[in-house]
Amino acid sequence: MCLAIPGCILSTTGDDFSRSARVDFGGVIREVNLAFTPEAHIGDYILVHVGIAIATIDEEEAARVLAALASLNELAAESS
Repeated sequence: MCLAIPGCILSTTGDDFSRSARVDFGGVIREVNLAFTPEAHIGDYILVHVGIAIATIDEEEAARVLAALASLNELAAESS
């Protein structure tokens, strides 16, 4: 099973296969490769798997995924 996490692009550098972005994952900033998402721009939400953006998504979908992940985290905390 794969898990892709949504994040918001803060800035981009490079082009083509060397294109990358600084991405905000709810306060955690990471560098992400954008080679597979040439349509992604600053302010867009992307799904990231192992440091590579695999799709762009809208802000509503990103919020739904982040809420679902937060629910899982709460369930895990309750079961501990």
